[in-house]
Amino acid sequence: MKIDGVFSGGGVKAFAYIGALKSLEKNQLELERVAGTSAGAIVASLIATGYQQEELEKTLENLNLNQLLDPPQLTKFLPFTKWLYLYFQMGLNKGDKLEKWLFELLAKKNVYTFQDLKKDYLKVVVTDLSLGKLVVIPDDLERIYGIDARYFSVAKAVRMSCGIPYFFMPQKMVANNNLKSRIVDGALLSNFPMWIFNNKRNHYKRPVLGITISEAGGQLEKWRPVRNALQMSHALFTTMKTAHDARYISKSDSDHIIFIPATEVEAIDFDLKGEEREKLIALGETYADSFLKHWPT
Repeated sequence: MKIDGVFSGGGVKAFAYIGALKSLEKNQLELERVAGTSAGAIVASLIATGYQQEELEKTLENLNLNQLLDPPQLTKFLPFTKWLYLYFQMGLNKGDKLEKWLFELLAKKNVYTFQDLKKDYLKVVVTDLSLGKLVVIPDDLERIYGIDARYFSVAKAVRMSCGIPYFFMPQKMVANNNLKSRIVDGALLSNFPMWIFNNKRNHYKRPVLGITISEAGGQLEKWRPVRNALQMSHALFTTMKTAHDARYISKSDSDHIIFIPATEVEAIDFDLKGEEREKLIALGETYADSFLKHWPT
């Protein structure tokens, strides 16, 4: 059966999605349109590009996550300068390596811009801080910025959606009136966009399955200390995205959402070891298997 899929953010916890995709394949469910935020946007983009579950697992199993981090070179020689970059550039990592990695993966499937994908088959959520609004790429590019979505880089859109505030430097979106918007992680406003495939009559074209790195009710995050500005910023970001999801999910049909409670791993744990990755994959498969025994109802 063909379905549409929505993936939430979750940072490195997104390895659990590999297990969930295994379960979908076992249950003969084929994803058509896909959407996602942050790490969920990475998974969605690879699916939309044509990566199958086994190929996706092989691609990610040997990935050194730390190689995706790229603090400015100066900070290696003068560590105190990272605070200057944090203040003036608003992030510790440039995000160029992440975008390059995405670009190379997509290029293997001959996908560079949105015109290389089936129309409406990939939707990526980002947050425009300058305009104070949620933006769906490619849908909103022409209306908000006067940008032709056909020629917009898929890798850039996904990198924008992954721009965790203060961890990655915000990206710039230049509109046709030369105004520059600062773009950050879509999770700030919608970490789990289950609404995204609704049409104007509030109907879905085909069954929509949501997969989120969260417990039912949105109570994912464990207690954490808040003793300095960076910890507070991370806590603020986490609280905003979790609270938003909790409000939305409580009103939505949770019978169409797979909740994967990956509580033992931090979203920005880029030192995640192979054994921990395997545990996440197994967790995703276990919860998806359990859910799909009774779906669709």
